[in-house]
Amino acid sequence: MAVPTAKPRATVPAADTPAAAQSGRGRRFLVWTLVVLASVLALVSILTTWVNRQMLDNTAWTKATTEIVQDPKVQNAIATYTVNQLYENVDVAKALQERLPPNLKSLAPPVAGALQQPATQGVGILLQRPRVEQFFIEASAVAHQKLVNVLENKTGYGISTGNGVVTLDLHQMIVDVGTELGLPADALAKLPQKTGTITLMRSDQLSAAQTGVDAVRIASTWLLVAVLFLYGLAIYLARGYRRTTLRNAGLGLALVGLVAIILRQLLGNYIVDALAAPGYAPATHRLWLIGTSILGQIGAAAILYGGVAALGAVLAGPTSTATRLRRSAAPLLNERQGIVWGSVAFVYLLAVLWGGTHALRTWWGILLLAALIAIGVVALRRQTLREFPPGAAPEQAPSVRRSPADEIARLQKLHEAGAISDDEFERAKTIALT
Repeated sequence: MAVPTAKPRATVPAADTPAAAQSGRGRRFLVWTLVVLASVLALVSILTTWVNRQMLDNTAWTKATTEIVQDPKVQNAIATYTVNQLYENVDVAKALQERLPPNLKSLAPPVAGALQQPATQGVGILLQRPRVEQFFIEASAVAHQKLVNVLENKTGYGISTGNGVVTLDLHQMIVDVGTELGLPADALAKLPQKTGTITLMRSDQLSAAQTGVDAVRIASTWLLVAVLFLYGLAIYLARGYRRTTLRNAGLGLALVGLVAIILRQLLGNYIVDALAAPGYAPATHRLWLIGTSILGQIGAAAILYGGVAALGAVLAGPTSTATRLRRSAAPLLNERQGIVWGSVAFVYLLAVLWGGTHALRTWWGILLLAALIAIGVVALRRQTLREFPPGAAPEQAPSVRRSPADEIARLQKLHEAGAISDDEFERAKTIALT
């Protein structure tokens, strides 16, 4: 009696087991978590980098101050403030009365009032003179250096850390303006020394500010490293869907840049509405825009770099447009590498000379972007070698999805050439139309 042999059990592919499916879902969740975390850190990195580059760098501060003092709205606000300080601390009517003839002394008060608006306009004109403009820039630079020294727990410019007040001193500029307006020197000499002094920071604010600056210094350096590492780790772990993860990372970075630009606008509106003194709203808005210009530049750069990364991932994808572009570029990428690398290097050199982003004006940024571009070119060449190997017949390469009309026209040619039978032609035509 024959013993029936047991049929071999059908094995379930590893990828289809519950454990494998659970592992795949866990990996996808981890990849998404890394991309989201990197994007959140990127936003924090943008904000800390802006503070470090614009608020704590004296060169950037001086450049911003130059733009500020040359802005018409700011000039008008400074002129208004200067004349108001003069009228609040000098008896302009009395000073004029001393210089008028006896029969006209009674006109001094109305003349003093009538002169306030023309005086403001005159100061606005004075602020356009290089000497006055340079004085304002130098006063602002000195005040900023005081501020940075205090925040970094250093000494200098007459400030002792932990026990000082950081000020912007416009006293001399007010005296000069009063002289230009014809006020007597003895009257101007009686101006209180604190006239025109704007307090930037008091000693009771130093501890928290110094701690914040230390955190900004560290964060602006290491957060960018952490962002790049997390994005890279997410792409590395996304085996089988790395292109999609690269696209998501690029879109995430671009979204972060957009959020930074929106935050700049919203915070600017809040500051103008909440903090601007009556009559100073236009100047405060201009001050905010100039003072946050680097924030806007960083946000725009994030949108640019993220968009380029996402676009590169899309062009490496399976869409008909992307496949057609790769097919067109394959002969050059596969067989004319010298031309490809020379062209890429030339375009990148033009970008470096343009210096449109901060990264393109630093040695580390130039090297990092060059390395990323090189990796992208190498990856694209590997893909074209795999999809469209040199010497392969056109039909051996992956075909671009044709429209029904194009597919039927191709089938018609094959039918007329006898390559397919009548039945095969009809079946293929039916498939093309479905």
